[in-house]
Amino acid sequence: MSHNAQIKIPATYMRGGTSKGTFFILSDLPEAAQQPGPARDQLLMRVIGSPDPYGKQIDGMGGATSSTSKAVILSRSEKPDHDVDYLFGQVAIDRPFIDWSGNCGNLTAAVGSLAISRGLVDKARIPEEGVVAVRIWQRNINKTLIVHVPVSAGKVQETGSFELDGVTFPAAEMQVDFLDPADDREALFPTGNLTDSLEIPGIGELTATMINAGIPTIFLSAGDLGCNGTELQEAINSEPAKLQKFETIRAHGALKMGLIDTLAEAAQRQHTPKIAFVAPAKAYIASSGKPISADQIDLLVRALSMGALHHAMMGTAAVAIGAAAVIPGTLVNMAAGGGELQELEFGHPSGTMKVGAAVAKSDGEWRVIRVSMSRSARVLMEGSVYVPSDAL
Repeated sequence: MSHNAQIKIPATYMRGGTSKGTFFILSDLPEAAQQPGPARDQLLMRVIGSPDPYGKQIDGMGGATSSTSKAVILSRSEKPDHDVDYLFGQVAIDRPFIDWSGNCGNLTAAVGSLAISRGLVDKARIPEEGVVAVRIWQRNINKTLIVHVPVSAGKVQETGSFELDGVTFPAAEMQVDFLDPADDREALFPTGNLTDSLEIPGIGELTATMINAGIPTIFLSAGDLGCNGTELQEAINSEPAKLQKFETIRAHGALKMGLIDTLAEAAQRQHTPKIAFVAPAKAYIASSGKPISADQIDLLVRALSMGALHHAMMGTAAVAIGAAAVIPGTLVNMAAGGGELQELEFGHPSGTMKVGAAVAKSDGEWRVIRVSMSRSARVLMEGSVYVPSDAL
């Protein structure tokens, strides 16, 4: 009986922030997958284990959540003053689809770490002891990211005492800077307004802040949705009707933001925009059982990714939160108490997260200069992945 032999591809499995993904160096991929297109998508879906009608990704590297169904391709950057090019693919779990429309902020920390380990950063830039500012060109969104990677004995230091809510074990702290994170092709506020009214059939009128920073994001008030902002995953993800309501709102918001031309297109753009809801600070119990008091945080934020409430917070959505929070008049800023802010700590399902942002206003237009946050990253496994040869 004839069969397809498996092919072997060098890969690294890494955690970055509160996400995990399978990382490849571009030159290690089979030649047919070194260029964008169906061959690359088909190969990466097979690696991750999609599409899986069972929703488990048992036959692949994915973990059956939006946080773990991810693929990354790295290469030495040819862009001046950059070390590495970073291309991110959000792999759908149950459908044959990879969304290349946005970035993964959490995995950015892992990109900086792996770029050093795999020789994509010039050795002359790596001290024996210290911190390397790895300069990343994010190819999905054409933006510069800086990851400050600690180095010990000339090698990446991954272990340490920094604790990140949503990650069980401590690790070394890495500051991640998102420079000028607004989409140059779109206004920071695509409608020109800090808040807009969305009229949605079957749902009614909702007030939203829609922003292009880090990743296009639609912010809503928790109370307008019948939520209180302290929800954990099961409160949302166990209710198909609630998830469908959020997806309907997301589609209408995407249309108003100009990201799609028809509502039907939203189904093929699951990664962007994100949808989130905010509320003033109040006490709650995080998913780990840790109590979060109202005086620990400035506001509450819950966000959905790929059709489900995220277990913590996406890094790119945190960029949007930070940017919107420091601009007076947005729903995020108002939930945080209003006024001028430079740094804030928000509550998410797994705990809290601190983010800082610098913005400027010129000729009546807001510009985001930088958003910064702390993440961590660690290699989980290094070697090769195997896929049947008919995956190409």
